[in-house]
Amino acid sequence: MTAPDMPLCEIYVQPGESHLVSQPSVLRTLLGSCVGVTFLVPRLGIGALCHPMMPNCPPAQLRKLSPQAGRRYVDFAIREIARRLDSLGAARAEAVVKLFGGNDVLTIGTNDPERTIGKQNCEAALRVLAEERFTVAASCLGGTSGVHISFATATGEVLLRRLDSAKQIRSPRLQTALTAVDRG
Repeated sequence: MTAPDMPLCEIYVQPGESHLVSQPSVLRTLLGSCVGVTFLVPRLGIGALCHPMMPNCPPAQLRKLSPQAGRRYVDFAIREIARRLDSLGAARAEAVVKLFGGNDVLTIGTNDPERTIGKQNCEAALRVLAEERFTVAASCLGGTSGVHISFATATGEVLLRRLDSAKQIRSPRLQTALTAVDRG
């Protein structure tokens, strides 16, 4: 436990990075079409945030990629965090997982507006989290503008700020709060 007057460690997670911490910290990132996935294991005092940029690692590249390069991909980044949590003795059922981003800010690589990079990232994240037997406790996905998130690993709270708004949204009741804030 940190003393009340000790500042928390703050880490900015860049696109394509993942950070896992075992001391109370604030993990921050800025999301557009990327997704941000937070993991909290209260019993162990572990928190993690991954910020992958693309949905799926090409199978031909999987064995050739370094962990740093692989973290650019949603499927690789989530599975890597899952393995790290496993190695630290965390059970999947005790991990509190929250998912953010996947906004439609880029349409690169597709002529189909329904298959934006943001949508593909959301689909990949939800699929891999389910395959890895994680339950998503809260999410805020989609939209047309970026979001800034701040994840407090001591409490599990995530503060979300839309870049097109001064309004801030707090989890864990993120979906309910989002609906209320967006209405007015």
